[in-house]
Parts: sequence; structure tokens; C-alpha cells
Amino acid sequence: MLLNTPICNFGWQAPDFTLATPGGETHTFSSHVGQQGVLVVFLCNHCPYVQAIADRLATDAQTLQRQGIAVLGVMSNDYRSTPSDAPALMQRFAQQHGWTFPYLVDEGQHVGRSFDAVCTPDFFGFNNAGQLQYRGRLDNTGFNNPATRVPELVNAMALIATTGRGPTEQTASVGCSIKWAQNR
Repeated sequence: MLLNTPICNFGWQAPDFTLATPGGETHTFSSHVGQQGVLVVFLCNHCPYVQAIADRLATDAQTLQRQGIAVLGVMSNDYRSTPSDAPALMQRFAQQHGWTFPYLVDEGQHVGRSFDAVCTPDFFGFNNAGQLQYRGRLDNTGFNNPATRVPELVNAMALIATTGRGPTEQTASVGCSIKWAQNR
């Protein structure tokens, strides 16, 4: 099901969380906020929208990381009902696309629910105080001509790192619905 993300709730304070990569390396939100802020992206392997942006996300994430902005990928889908999102396949997907950021398993879906994540991809850009300043899209290309690409996410995160505030106008991200477990 195709969904759009809601409008940015400027100043929303992110709850701290601890999640692990499929290899068992743990990461906390608070340890990644840093001086320049942090980007949290809800992702998965099977979504055609994530697949379409995966390589551009790798490039943009590296740009942000060089600027001192941390990036965390979170997979909140119920991988029992969507086996292509299983942790073992997450590592392969991340390597295939050159992701240099931690790709974390939200086993209990608590992080996805606490962020009110809607779809994959869903981008949350936070300032150095952990306050939400961006909830938009990666760029303007979608499936169109990459030559006309405007890196909206990179531009927004650079503004947040510099001023602590995100752009007032943001375009919602579009993607597949998060696959919530039925018995939780």
C-alpha cells in the first residue's frame, strides 16, 4: 500500500532507543545525535521505493557522514510475515547498495511505533538536541530523470546542522506501508 508521510512535527523530541544490527552491534539514538544532528531512516529490503533510492541514499548518507551528521537505518517491518526483510538479508542488501550507516533491526517494532513511522522510506532529521526538524523525502527524482535531482534531504540536514532548524517547506516521502505484526 502506497502511503505519504505526515507533515513534520517541528521540535518533537525523539525517544532514546537501543537497537542492534543483524550482526549484534548495538546502537543508541542518544550516542549518535552529536553536534551536527542525526538522520533516522525507516527502511526495508523488499519495498520498491527503497530499492529505487538505495544507491542514492548511500551517496547522500556518505555526504552527511562526512559533514558529521550521523545516519541510522531502522527496519521495523514484521519480517516473519515479510521474509525478504529478515535480518540475514538486511546485511546483504546494505552491502549490495554500499550503505555505510548502521542498518538496525526493530524486532519488537517499538521504535517504529514510537516515531509514528508510516512507510519505507520514512526520513526523520533531528538537530543536535534530538528535536525533529525534517520529515520529508530524499530528493525530487523518484523514478524520473536523475539529471534534474535536487538533494532535498542533504540540503535539509545541512541547514539543520548549521542553524538547528529545518526548512519550513518540506515534501512528504512516499513509500510502502510498514508491515506491522498482527499479534502485538
